[in-house]
Amino acid sequence: MKLYPLMVKMARRRMRPIWRFIDDGPAEASYNMALDEAIARTVLRGEAPPTLRLYTWALPSVSMGCFQRVRDIDTSYCNANEIPLVRRPTGGRAILHDMELTYSFSAREAGPFSSGGVLGTYAALSRALSRALKALGIDVQVKSRRERGRVLARSALCFQSVSYGELSVDNRKVVGSAQKRWKEGFLQQGSIQLRVDTGKVAAVFRDVDGGGIGTLMTGLMDVKPALSVDELRLAIRAAFEETFEVRLASLEPSAGERDLALRLQEEKYRSPEWTFSR
Repeated sequence: MKLYPLMVKMARRRMRPIWRFIDDGPAEASYNMALDEAIARTVLRGEAPPTLRLYTWALPSVSMGCFQRVRDIDTSYCNANEIPLVRRPTGGRAILHDMELTYSFSAREAGPFSSGGVLGTYAALSRALSRALKALGIDVQVKSRRERGRVLARSALCFQSVSYGELSVDNRKVVGSAQKRWKEGFLQQGSIQLRVDTGKVAAVFRDVDGGGIGTLMTGLMDVKPALSVDELRLAIRAAFEETFEVRLASLEPSAGERDLALRLQEEKYRSPEWTFSR
């Protein structure tokens, strides 16, 4: 075995920039949003490197876009079925987080994200996500054209249409993403659907064509039943490392980030003033 080329490759890998990888489990909806914002604030202050977080939800939950109207959601159905409702820090439209893996990514406007604005960052992160899914044998397509006007406005449901940089399989959306941008950088959150309960989706969202949901969105396990969540997590991590030529170090949120997340959870993401502000 030729050790030298392997050693050179390993040395080059060690010299790569180190980003942070947080591999999380399930949490309450309000805490998931609070921790994403707390991590983003830390990253934007330059106190942590770009951070990729993967996580799930303790209960099926609905997240609304920062500027979305509450009346788009059937809140009576959600209350009766114990489906928490939370407003995201990012924009976009509502998502039912049920059988899915969720990601968030925070970075400063530097390095691979030093130019290109919102579309540039969508495109860059879509390259990483599509690489991950293709490595798993899933034939995924990335939307390369930006939709405008009524195409985006006609539904409250994020997965009702495919926007720029979002991923689909056989013209059915599998990943939906949204961003929050600051002067220093951005936070992107995204839902990677594993399986889709079309009946529950139709019940949660008002003015959504329940009969057509299955033709517009799908889950990765609906496409590839043998896929495991652990496989998906590993593929996403590897794809981010390859796409951005970095090394992802497995780390936990700092004590300061957890403290800030708990404060944001109580003061903002559990607050009716925030959740029902529109």
